[in-house]
Amino acid sequence: MIIDAERLGNREINEILRGREKRYTLRGCTGQRFIAAGMSDKEITIEGIPGNALGAYLNGARITVKGNAQDAVGDTMNDGEIVIHGSIGDAAGYAMRGGAVFVRDSAGYRAGIHMKAYNDKIPVMVIGGYAGSFLGEYQAGGVIVVLGLHAGTKRIVGNFPCTGMHGGKMILRSDCEEVRFPEQVHARSASEEDREEIRRFVSAYCARFGEQEEDIMDAPFTVVTPNSKNPYKQLYVAN
Repeated sequence: MIIDAERLGNREINEILRGREKRYTLRGCTGQRFIAAGMSDKEITIEGIPGNALGAYLNGARITVKGNAQDAVGDTMNDGEIVIHGSIGDAAGYAMRGGAVFVRDSAGYRAGIHMKAYNDKIPVMVIGGYAGSFLGEYQAGGVIVVLGLHAGTKRIVGNFPCTGMHGGKMILRSDCEEVRFPEQVHARSASEEDREEIRRFVSAYCARFGEQEEDIMDAPFTVVTPNSKNPYKQLYVAN
């Protein structure tokens, strides 16, 4: 079903999306917020630029954006998938605890903050370009991958990555010699076992955006995890 969203508000759009159809295409999206919030069992394609909190509390739906998206994509997402054929704003994946977000290009500040795993759910965020400052702030679970593609002279990640990180994992396609990590995390070169896991994320990214897997894998990767003596972990995790 095709929806002309240009003159519709977010409540009207979401009311239509909760209808009987399984597949919807929104055309002329002009910054409406909270599109598909909490939805499951839907396939939604968006042409235009959705506003803040796209897919907030998503519970199994699949959203594809043919362009950029604004802030808070996948806020508190529980399940499903969001694919962005462009860049995203700040605070993407805030407190997400399941599902996956794939971004072809770059992300703003504070992507993946408070990301957490929940039971058997392990959230994943793959960013194809670069990420802004405070990436993975207070990360408690899940996996954040940044590939640094098409980033030009920009550093793969901005300032203060992993601040307060006490769980989960971050994977950066770089030797990270110029990145300053906080003391409470451990950054190391990817092992062969790590690279097998990384290849799965890279393969999923390439399947969605048409990149070449081997070209991406032919590079150093750095894996960042909480330090076992991490004081933040002691605050948030029962021993």
